[in-house]
Amino acid sequence: MPNTKNLDPAASVEHAPRAAEKILNVARDLFYRQGIRAIGVDEIVKTAGVTKPSLYRSFSSKDDLTASYLKQYDREFWERFDEAVAAHPGDPRAQVLAFLARVGKRSQKASYRGCGLTNAAVEYPEHDHPARIVSEENKRELRRRLRAMAKAMGAAEPDMLGDGLLLLLEGAYISAQLFGTGGPARAVARNAELLIDASLA
Repeated sequence: MPNTKNLDPAASVEHAPRAAEKILNVARDLFYRQGIRAIGVDEIVKTAGVTKPSLYRSFSSKDDLTASYLKQYDREFWERFDEAVAAHPGDPRAQVLAFLARVGKRSQKASYRGCGLTNAAVEYPEHDHPARIVSEENKRELRRRLRAMAKAMGAAEPDMLGDGLLLLLEGAYISAQLFGTGGPARAVARNAELLIDASLA
């Protein structure tokens, strides 16, 4: 009589998402802490406690896994951004400063390695690479939103102010990795406040 223990379609469907989620969570941690290029598929499956075929059933390639990680990061980025916006309805100045204040606070944690999307863009200069595509889309949308918020603040040169805020944010991501606790990233919101006030004046 054939063994039917593994023939239950429901069990297979249930197992696949769990494995994929576990692989993605492990990859996310390793990619963020050590860099995407530094981590191979072998290390991911070993750390996740799964087989390589299991990884390739969920993700067609390492590039596919990388893009999935960055899309998840992108979603969570906008959740944090939208939370800051929702906390200060109708006040774009307060919205931007609230978001940057949170970045400054996170930058003081020992485990902080800046923005995973920025890091990926640095690692992958090829504009057609899946990691680069996800990262560039995030940064373009962020630039658009910051410029729109600067316009809503009443800035005489909203595009200039929006770009200045973006430069401050990206500088915080990188400097946090260089200086760590006590570095200039902790004051990103205060510097943004000075820039905004100067632009509005």
